Amino acid sequence: MNFSPTPRRPLLRMALSLACAGLAVPALAQGTDYPNKPVTVYTAFAVGSGPDAVLRLVANRLAQQWKQSVTVDNRPGGGGFIAIEAVRRAPPDGHSLVQLDSEHLAALPSLYPSRHLETLKAFDPVAPLFRTPFMVAVSAQSPWKNVSDLLAAAKAKPGSVSYGSWGVGSPGHLGAEWLEMLTGVEMVHAPYKEVSQLYTSVANGDVGWSFASIPSSQGVYKAGKLRYLAVAAPKRIPQLPEVPTVAEAGGTAALDVNSFVSLLAPKGVPAAVRAKIHADVLKVLAEPEVRERFNTFAFEPLNWSVEEILKQADTKATQYQALIKKANISLD
Repeated sequence: MNFSPTPRRPLLRMALSLACAGLAVPALAQGTDYPNKPVTVYTAFAVGSGPDAVLRLVANRLAQQWKQSVTVDNRPGGGGFIAIEAVRRAPPDGHSLVQLDSEHLAALPSLYPSRHLETLKAFDPVAPLFRTPFMVAVSAQSPWKNVSDLLAAAKAKPGSVSYGSWGVGSPGHLGAEWLEMLTGVEMVHAPYKEVSQLYTSVANGDVGWSFASIPSSQGVYKAGKLRYLAVAAPKRIPQLPEVPTVAEAGGTAALDVNSFVSLLAPKGVPAAVRAKIHADVLKVLAEPEVRERFNTFAFEPLNWSVEEILKQADTKATQYQALIKKANISLD
């Protein structure tokens, strides 16, 4: 859709240092003539998904600010590599950006070691977008009333409880691996290619449970076929205040399963351009109408600095490396 302008740790630390230096130039950012031609934002998410919907809203607002068209180009699939490769060799002038989630930043290098791609070696984060929590979802007919019941069933018969996810290495998969590690249970992973198929299978009882974001599962949930046992977060979310946290539902307080999404640019984009994109995106995210739209998806708009994006990616990379190694996961 075209929006017209009318009404690893050492690597991350190095990237952090460069980002700090780059963003300490607001005067230069104000003076840049960026953008001086149309901007394309590639995304690893499918048309109609929650991340796609909010990106289009942000793109529309940026087009109005920049007086240039901002086009969203969806390149889903391939574990994110299709979108990544579409942008990686683009001219480093800020007119080609990519929307990726934290797993693309922090898990891909461990999941695909033979590809020798360090996402944060090829790209610089330029602006945060949002963070989303994940719910523990079961069939409305499931005998499990809380997370304690689910874990008790898994402990009673190791390997008898199955869980679905939207792919190997996804937050839904790695989050469940983390739950297993924290609680000592053994469960069976069933990856799906289609998100809609996943939640239909959970609703039908084909798999015992799955992590779920609100936008991806709300259709089945609103139809009364899915039940949320808990939110895998430190506190309840305002969109579903009646749903307890995992800790409140008899699980472990250490489990916090979320994903954050940000915009990145190929390495080499001038610091002033990166600073301008960051400032202008944060201006959009502060608009009440934009925040309300994000709220409908339970997406938390972020006002992170680039330094904070890198810090959060570093934390997730450490966690994912341990989980991937323990579970012997490889997508090569």
